[in-house]
Amino acid sequence: MAAVALCGALTPAGWAADGTPGPYAFAEDVTAVRGAEGTTDSARLEAGHTYRSSIGPSGRGGRLYYRLELDAASTAYVSATAVPRTGASVSYSDGLKVSLQDGNGRNCSSSGSAHFGATQSPHPIAAWAARETQGKQYACQTAGTYYVVVERSGAGPSKASPGATPGGTADPKSSASRVWDLEIGYVSEPGLKEARSTTAPETWDSATPEALAGTPRHRDGGAGFSTATTLGQGVWRDGINPGQTRFYKVPVGWGQQFSATADLGSSSGGDGYVGTALALSLYNPVRGFVDDVGSGYDGRQRSAALAAVPPVAYENRYALSDRVSGMRFAGSYYLVVHLAEQVADRFGDGPLGLTLRVRVAGAARSGPAYAGRPLPHDVFDVAAGADGTAGGSTGTGNGAGRVTTMKLLAVGGIGLGSLLVLTLGAWTVAARRRRPIRAPWPVSAEAETVPAPLPAPEPAPWDRGTPRSR
Repeated sequence: MAAVALCGALTPAGWAADGTPGPYAFAEDVTAVRGAEGTTDSARLEAGHTYRSSIGPSGRGGRLYYRLELDAASTAYVSATAVPRTGASVSYSDGLKVSLQDGNGRNCSSSGSAHFGATQSPHPIAAWAARETQGKQYACQTAGTYYVVVERSGAGPSKASPGATPGGTADPKSSASRVWDLEIGYVSEPGLKEARSTTAPETWDSATPEALAGTPRHRDGGAGFSTATTLGQGVWRDGINPGQTRFYKVPVGWGQQFSATADLGSSSGGDGYVGTALALSLYNPVRGFVDDVGSGYDGRQRSAALAAVPPVAYENRYALSDRVSGMRFAGSYYLVVHLAEQVADRFGDGPLGLTLRVRVAGAARSGPAYAGRPLPHDVFDVAAGADGTAGGSTGTGNGAGRVTTMKLLAVGGIGLGSLLVLTLGAWTVAARRRRPIRAPWPVSAEAETVPAPLPAPEPAPWDRGTPRSR
């Protein structure tokens, strides 16, 4: 069974197959992989790795298979980020679906879907699926071979669709007739040492908190998940052009509650109205969809906020809604902001001002006692914030919680400095007890310890848009 050719596999991260700058920055350590049209020839994915692939239009080549080898204890999360090529157009229903299936074709959990929705503007979208093991009686509980199914969704070109010419053939610019690039991530979460409650928290503060005020500090957003700019609690300023997508990440510890607001600045010219101009999406540390919101734009400033999400807790995974179940582990949560390309038609090429107001409430607590380490190892870690404050700690298998990166560097710096001082002191005492010997050349010794500066975390929001289906 023929495998679909991997388009652009040898091009640099963040560049399109034709050598032009692309709309998305792929991970630097990404591995090229071919998606197969059937399970027999499917390539194996390894936990903790990120892969680059591509997927063709709906229909032939629009469904690809990849293979996983799973044990009976770990939870497996697979996400796929679809990136339409520069110049493509998309419709409301165009999207991506990810499923995880056993050898008998049964879904291990609900499949995740993502659509371009009301913006009808091409930009990176991500969907995820999981094989879960602990708690409720999930399917796919045994060790063995499983399959990741990634497929395009959408009606495709027709006489009535925007992607069709008057004769009914596909418009070559339509996304329905063009290849999308894919970035695929596979994260393994170990089982717990001891069983915990399998009931999602029933009460939490669901009121939307007041947006933070203050003088914004400038941060340039990244062009992909792997290059997302870390933000801490505070007010942050950036610029965004029509058709552009900006990525930010905010470290959120166990027990902390995250909220964000996005403000789009006024335009200096133009008129009219764009229905869904701004799209703000929230993804968890394994790039699983949590929630999104959208806002129209008429040239005047607009503000949009994500709906309240619960404090991070292991038990959230047992909830039915994405907005609750997605907040299931500590780590960096991603804010993805897209400005529809149609804004350029009415208000120019930009950039427009973008202000993100990020809040991380509560003190970070120790996480659950895992029976092993996740892959990648740092996926559930919480580093220091962009404002220099510690972001909290996260579980490390013994329940004690991981020391933040800032603390590790501080301890390491103190330890190294103390060792140098003690060593030089010992040499001095020894030299005084010995007969001095004159060296035939000048001797110079320098010891310097330079603490490594660390960045930090923070994100953004907007008006409610059409929720992604699952």
